[in-house]
Amino acid sequence: MIDFTGQTAVVTGAGRGLGRLYALELARRGAAVVVNDLGGTMHGAGSDASVADEVVAEITAAGGTAVASYDSVDSPEGGRAIVDSALDAFGRLDVVVSNAGIFNSIPFEEITPENWRQMLSVHLDGGFYVSQPAYRAMMRQKYGRFVFISSSAGNFGQPMEAHYAAAKTGLVGLSNVIAIEGAAHGIASNTVLPTGFSRMVTETVGDEKFLTESGFMRAIRPELVVPLVVFLASSACEFTHRNYSASAGRYARAFMGLGEGWLADSSGDPTADDILAHLDEVSATARFIIPDSIVDEVLEVCDRLGISPMPDNAEVDFPAPTSR
Repeated sequence: MIDFTGQTAVVTGAGRGLGRLYALELARRGAAVVVNDLGGTMHGAGSDASVADEVVAEITAAGGTAVASYDSVDSPEGGRAIVDSALDAFGRLDVVVSNAGIFNSIPFEEITPENWRQMLSVHLDGGFYVSQPAYRAMMRQKYGRFVFISSSAGNFGQPMEAHYAAAKTGLVGLSNVIAIEGAAHGIASNTVLPTGFSRMVTETVGDEKFLTESGFMRAIRPELVVPLVVFLASSACEFTHRNYSASAGRYARAFMGLGEGWLADSSGDPTADDILAHLDEVSATARFIIPDSIVDEVLEVCDRLGISPMPDNAEVDFPAPTSR
C-alpha cells in the first residue's frame, strides 16, 4: 500500500472539489496535510477561512493530521507562508499538489488585460510562488514530489478559455524544468490533466437537467482523479518530467512528441516554397521522439546532419533520445 506516514503534503486549493479530495486521501494514507485555501469564489472574489477549516476538521475527525492555511498563492509572500506553515507545523515538506485556481469563460476578443493577469497570477504565478520555497526545502532533505494540476483545456484547447489555457499549460513548462533540475536532488515533478465533476463544471454549464441526466457527467466523478494524483505524489513514483490525463476512470500519458520532419539540404538555404513542397514530411507524426529537454532536439538534428553539438576537443557524453 502506498503510504505517506512521516511525510508532509501541501495541497493548494484544498478547501473544495478535487483539492479537498486530494487532501483527504493523502491524510488517510498517513500524510500530515497543509490544507491551503483562500476560500474565494470560482471567479477569484472574496475569502472565507471556514472553507479550509472544514477540511481540516474532516481530516482530524477521521484520525488524521492537518493544519489550515488561508494564504493566497498569488504573491511571493503568500507562497512562502504556505510552505512555512508546513515547515513550522511538521518540520519538513515532501509533497506539493499545486491545485489552486480560478475559472471563467470569456471569448478571446473580449479578454481584458485584467482578466488575463488575474488568471495567470493564480495558476501560473501561484505555481511558481509556492514551488520555489518548497523546492528549496526539498533540496535540503534530498527528496520531494511535485504534482502540478494542469488541464486538457490548455494542452489540447478549449473555446473561451485562452487565459486559462495559457496559465495551465505554463505549469507544464514549469514542471518540466523543476523535473530536470530537481533530479539531482531526489525531486520529481509531474503534471495531471484532470476531468472531474466540480463547481467549475456546475457553475459553467448551468443546465441542471443536463448535469443530472448526462451519462458523461455521471462518469467524471472527481474521486476518479484522486488515485493518479496520489500515486504521482508518492515515493512509489520513481519517474519525473511526465504529464498524465485522468478522465472518467481512464488514465493515460499525455505527451508532446517531436516528429522526424524534413531535413533541408545543408548546401543551400531553404525557402518557404521548400516548406510547402515538403509539407507532408514536415507535418508527419508517424515517427517521433519525446524529448527530455531541448538538448534532445539539438542532439537528434546534429546526429542526422552528421555533426557534433560540441567543439571537437570536448568530451561530453549525451544519451541518445528515444525514438517512437
